[in-house]
Amino acid sequence: MSKITCIVLAAGQGTRMRSRRPKVLFDLMGKPLIVRLMKSLLDGPPMSFVVVVGHEAETVQEALKEAFPRKKFTYALQNKQKGTGHAVATARTRVPRSSSTVVVVNGDIPLLTSGSMRKLTERHKREGAALTLATTHLDGHAGYGRVLRKSSGTVMGIREERDCSPREFEIRELNAGLYCFSRRFLDANVARLASRNDQNEFYLTDLVEMASMSTGLPVADVEIPGTEVKGVNDRKELTELEEILLDRIRGRIMAAGVTMRMPGSIWIDETVEVGADATIGPRVVLSGKTVIGKGCTIGTGCVLTDTRVEDGAVLEPYCVTEEAVVRARAIVGPFARLRPGSDVGREAQVGNFVELKKTVLGEGSKANHLSYLGDGVIGRNVNVGAGTIFCNYDGFNKHNTVLEDDVFIGSDSQMVAPVTVGKGSYVASGSTITGDVPPDSLALARARQVVKKGRASMLRQLLKSKSEPGEPKKKRRRRRRRRKSAKTS
Repeated sequence: MSKITCIVLAAGQGTRMRSRRPKVLFDLMGKPLIVRLMKSLLDGPPMSFVVVVGHEAETVQEALKEAFPRKKFTYALQNKQKGTGHAVATARTRVPRSSSTVVVVNGDIPLLTSGSMRKLTERHKREGAALTLATTHLDGHAGYGRVLRKSSGTVMGIREERDCSPREFEIRELNAGLYCFSRRFLDANVARLASRNDQNEFYLTDLVEMASMSTGLPVADVEIPGTEVKGVNDRKELTELEEILLDRIRGRIMAAGVTMRMPGSIWIDETVEVGADATIGPRVVLSGKTVIGKGCTIGTGCVLTDTRVEDGAVLEPYCVTEEAVVRARAIVGPFARLRPGSDVGREAQVGNFVELKKTVLGEGSKANHLSYLGDGVIGRNVNVGAGTIFCNYDGFNKHNTVLEDDVFIGSDSQMVAPVTVGKGSYVASGSTITGDVPPDSLALARARQVVKKGRASMLRQLLKSKSEPGEPKKKRRRRRRRRKSAKTS
């Protein structure tokens, strides 16, 4: 098998992105464009790589080194960007002598699949071509070179859009920016490229016409889906790629037996796993290493990051979770927040406007309303009343609260950590617990209630007099003195 070297064109600045950042380093769902492309290329046929860098060259190299620490790439520096032909000429001397085939790919087509790359190289080998180019069809064709064909149907050239005649402009078959060259043909002809065009650049596409006119070897072509070779020239096109990638991910997950409500509104990272018979509501965001089990329900507007949701669990609408675990058949929400380290046990319940942080909620336990539970260990079958707060921070350090099995915490209670409430104990509503509670105990920690009959009307009159406008301060003071003297007499 002939050896292949792939030249990746990644030197451009991407001026229409309106940024100092190189275009190939713009993020597409968590990964730079160039990293996504290289991942696909590495999954394709065996190849060595020469990456052409220019604008912010060191930054691009660092990004690839970080993403592929065990892979070795050769770099060619294109100091001045004079077109694709100039870029390939810059890289050609770095191609190993053992390579008889050279693939050239634009660095801003991150959705290219390894299957399409194999299709290109296999067709090239089968035809014994001077070059094989990828063509495509796109609804939005602006900016793409047009494929010119002879009457026989064979490719005879590529015309860049700005150089097209009115008739050529109407052609809908487009250059995909992906080529496979015979090394011998490339070496013999790349230096012959001229810059006689509107851009005053050296177009790699001119090699297509050279091959069709001056060599006995054929010019072959393969068609690739437009979604795979759609490039990025501005931020609008970046969002279009994002939607294409999301549509791929959503399609794969639905094909595995998952129901999605309004799928176009759902964001799912490619790293997310979802089990069969799960249901995902509208406007849900699933990111990072999130895993959703079988038969789960994720309600409208939930945002889950690096979260594991086990089989049969339910997240009601608008829950936010991060680095958390929701175990089988638990119910969370609506409007609950699980911060890092939260672990909701089997069949446990976390209700509306409840926040957990680094807290384990045991099997069958409930915290259904308006509570903050931070740095806690909560046992089985515990009931945490509405408005309960774990006071876990003293201004310098965090402390733990422990509620053992079968504890009942009344509403509006505060647990001032570090504190432990023993098994089966009962904390009365409105209590502030500052010390440990032994098992099977009743804890009350609130001020004694005082009732003074008949004083409500007096209080109202006093408050009313204080709020009356226009009365001089001296007059109010004299009236208060008269009331005081009358009481003492």
